[in-house]
This record gives sequence, C-alpha cells and structure tokens, in this order.
Amino acid sequence: MAQIILNGQPRDLGPSKTVRALLADLELAETQVAVERNREIVPRALYAETALENGDKLEVVTFVGGG
Repeated sequence: MAQIILNGQPRDLGPSKTVRALLADLELAETQVAVERNREIVPRALYAETALENGDKLEVVTFVGGG
C-alpha cells in the first residue's frame, strides 16, 4: 500500500490512485481546489491522469468565497 503526505499528514492510498480519485475520496469539488504535488502545481486538466506514488507530498487548498 502506498502512503502520501497530504497537507502535512500521512495518508494511506489504495491501488491506482490519481489526484481526481483522491479529491473524490475527500469529497472535494475539483473546481474549488488547487493541488500541489511535490512542490509543483497540478493543472486541473491533468487531475484524472496524474497518478499518486508512494512518498508524494501533496498540498490541497480549498477556495472559499466571501466578502
């Protein structure tokens, strides 16, 4: 089983995980987050094909509107 670091916390992953699958597991809308993988921004268009690997470090930031 692979393990990543998500927002500073270890997280186990199942097989064949992608950024899109992770966001679905976290119940986050793709249009309301930004994802950084190993210090590089992942373009939203690549979420479905960006595979997560053991040891990856991810930061997921949620956009919040208001005024």
